[in-house]
Amino acid sequence: MKKFALLAFAFLVMGSLSLAAGATITGTVSDSHCGVKHADAGDQAQHCVEHCVQGGATYVLVSEGKVYQLDSQDKFKGLGGKVVTVRGSVKGDSIVVRSVAEKTS
Repeated sequence: MKKFALLAFAFLVMGSLSLAAGATITGTVSDSHCGVKHADAGDQAQHCVEHCVQGGATYVLVSEGKVYQLDSQDKFKGLGGKVVTVRGSVKGDSIVVRSVAEKTS
C-alpha cells in the first residue's frame, strides 16, 4: 500500500512538471510599468507599451488578469499591445519562453 501511494505521488509530480514545461498561454503583451492596464490589445496599448519599453520597462504578458514576467525580451519586440500565444515553461509568475506568435483574428 505504501509503495502504491508513493508511486501515485510520483506520477502526480511528474505530470505537474510536464504541464509546466509545455504550457501554452494566450494573452496581451504589456510592459512592466503599466501591467494589466494594457490587458486589452489595441493601437493605443501598442504605442504605450513600446514607449515604456524604450524607457526601460520590460515586456510582460497579461493573461486572464495575471501578469507574467518573460525571460526572452527580444522575442517580443514590436509585439507590444498585441495578442500573442506563448509556449514555454511557467514557473510561478514567470515564463521561460520557447516560442511566441502573434494571434490573428
